[in-house]
Amino acid sequence: MNSIGTRFRFTSFGESHGTAIGGIIDGVPARTIIDREYIKSQLSRRSGNGAAGTSRRAAAEKDELEWLGGVIEKDGLLIALGSPIAFAIRNTDARSEDYDDMQDILRPGHADYTYEQKYGIRDIRGGGRASARETAARVVAGSIAQQILKEKGVEIKAELSQVGNEKDPKRFDDIITQTLAAKDSIGGIVSCTITGIPVGVGEPIFDKLQARLAYAVMSINGCKGFEYGTGFEGVNIKGSDIYHIDEIPCPASGGIEGGISNGLPVSFRCVFKPTATIAALYKGRHDACIAIRAVPVVEAMTAITLSDLVL
Repeated sequence: MNSIGTRFRFTSFGESHGTAIGGIIDGVPARTIIDREYIKSQLSRRSGNGAAGTSRRAAAEKDELEWLGGVIEKDGLLIALGSPIAFAIRNTDARSEDYDDMQDILRPGHADYTYEQKYGIRDIRGGGRASARETAARVVAGSIAQQILKEKGVEIKAELSQVGNEKDPKRFDDIITQTLAAKDSIGGIVSCTITGIPVGVGEPIFDKLQARLAYAVMSINGCKGFEYGTGFEGVNIKGSDIYHIDEIPCPASGGIEGGISNGLPVSFRCVFKPTATIAALYKGRHDACIAIRAVPVVEAMTAITLSDLVL
């Protein structure tokens, strides 16, 4: 599936080293003013601009947007027409020659083997459709979704909360820089909080809010786990310590009870694996910690999911 959502529906297209990547968004209310600067800032975060431990050339990966339909320019504003919005981002900094040696190599931890087995063909250039390059299109759609949600008082904020075993943000840059220098990679955890979400978002039993969020977040490249509320730490906590008869809604719930938002902030965490392609084994540009660039993608997928449930 290359589409997600029903009321707010996003379809992604393109490969990492093809002409362009892009998407079609259906369900954006007519007359919605699209904040182009906000989208640009989110794309910059996804590119890793200013972040430690990325070997990518920030200046070269600008991710210039082309609006193909569904919007109109009026008085200097970009306004949604209510029809499907189509956009593209040209792949101007692809280095396909970096992958020439991989014609007969199946990289462990990537989609090389499974794509070859399932489809009988694969795009070796950066992983093709399985590349994290595709997430730039998600960030565009998610940025528009965030603008819609903000008008309803809902805000989404994600951050890098752990690198390896380190939880002190002051140490993150050093650890990631050291990992990059060693031509290796390291995993990380992204934490996300949703504020302003009203009571009643979520549709039991198979469209529970946490299930929809997990579905969206787990589709992000490199994501290996999702938890909300007490999460996996809850195995070491006794019920008598966190559940009290006079606390309704429950503070330990993570903002969700019975699959429905209870009016408290919704909080969840997701873990990202160490990058499978490391500089010690493969030439090209590689991130020491993909969790850095995943932060705005987590926000985007959360916003797409919530917009679909709230609209």
